[in-house]
Amino acid sequence: MLTSRSVGFVGLISLVVPIGNAQPVQLTPQQDRERMMGLLHIAAPLRNGADGRNTQAPNYANYDESKANPYPTLPDPLVLKNGQRVTRADTWWNRRRPEIMEDFDREIYGRLPQDIPGVTWELIGVTGEKNGDVPVITKQLVGHVDNSSYPLINVEILLTLTTPGAADRPVPVIMEFGFTGFRPPGARPPGAPPAPTGPTWQQQVLAKGWGYAILSPGSIQADNGAGLTQGIIGLVNKGQPRKVDDWGALRAWAWGASRALDYFETDKSVDAKRVGVEGHSRYGKATIVAMAYDPRFAIAFVSSSGEGGAKLHRRNWGELVENVAGNSEYHWMAGNFIKYAGPLNWNDMPVDSHELVALCAPRPVFISAGATNGDGWVDAKGMFLAASGAGPVYKLLGKKDMGTTEFPPIETGLMDGDISFRQHGAGHTPGPNWPTFLKFAERYFSNNRSLTVAVPYASEPRP
Repeated sequence: MLTSRSVGFVGLISLVVPIGNAQPVQLTPQQDRERMMGLLHIAAPLRNGADGRNTQAPNYANYDESKANPYPTLPDPLVLKNGQRVTRADTWWNRRRPEIMEDFDREIYGRLPQDIPGVTWELIGVTGEKNGDVPVITKQLVGHVDNSSYPLINVEILLTLTTPGAADRPVPVIMEFGFTGFRPPGARPPGAPPAPTGPTWQQQVLAKGWGYAILSPGSIQADNGAGLTQGIIGLVNKGQPRKVDDWGALRAWAWGASRALDYFETDKSVDAKRVGVEGHSRYGKATIVAMAYDPRFAIAFVSSSGEGGAKLHRRNWGELVENVAGNSEYHWMAGNFIKYAGPLNWNDMPVDSHELVALCAPRPVFISAGATNGDGWVDAKGMFLAASGAGPVYKLLGKKDMGTTEFPPIETGLMDGDISFRQHGAGHTPGPNWPTFLKFAERYFSNNRSLTVAVPYASEPRP
């Protein structure tokens, strides 16, 4: 067995702890969300989200750019809360970045508790096979989360790691939030994505001489509000509901990605200084959160992440804050996020997603989406504007921004900077952008310099 220790946020969160080992509380998503609204003293109904299907609905999603920017002024990532402008890198690391992270922790994604249990990684299987024409070695791993403090909840993190069979040295690895395709005894098998055409993303990664990994988010935390008293969030809370600034599923999935990276640091087949993270749609949201919070990730491919991810919250296009605050998605975020769907509005948020991208600096990030016809819900331009808004922070740290504030034509990649962007011509899929991302990543992985950063302040300090 290989053991990695999980670590928590530097600020203490007091949890609601039952007497003894009481059974986990069981609530429907609607009941849990209403309970959270009570904690927030919200009596009136929240505003409705956008309707993405019924074109005749009064709240049909907006796709008119002239109506998309009701709040065009964004928080300045390089101005301290006292009004002082940030002109030095050390001021960013020691003062401004912590301010931004505190706002995201409290209001958007929730805080990590201090007392998250440790994870013990078990190698349960090794296979030698071929993926396409490439011989590979695939390891099936389970991360056993210590549940001695509350044995009624069991969390087993599922992870696969595949590396080229002929590799004679540690290789870079791209890890996807996805479906592992295996199950330990007693676990339910996860779903599987549609079969791709042409070389799979895994085969494209192998063609570079790199490895790939697949992490199962559902094995960390369920993707629904009813599961908030189960999974890693429920385990830490001993089966009790969340407080208003407790972490949501996106932070939990990102925490799981960090625990996988803990394992990679012990595996001699992996170059742990060159581990990238990738995810699509809701897992694109998890990807940008993981990249922002763990400085050990070297690069990120953030695909169609939309609202709650890289899209600006202040944009009226496609999915809105109100959608993510609804019954089917609120569990991704901290309870405090609900406030911004009523009584507060988007412009009351102390931060926006350009600052989430900025938290990834100076490491390279590729932000992408599909065409409006098929992927308009995620707001490609809103994500481009967030990438653009993070540019001043990258430049302050000696890196390159995208080089333009003009939204590019479709199929035109902005790939010369350390923040990059491309909108492909297909629908809600990462597939067409994989070759572009891998070419972008090769620029960084082909040399010997370390991409990870040691930051003076981090929400997950290393032990």
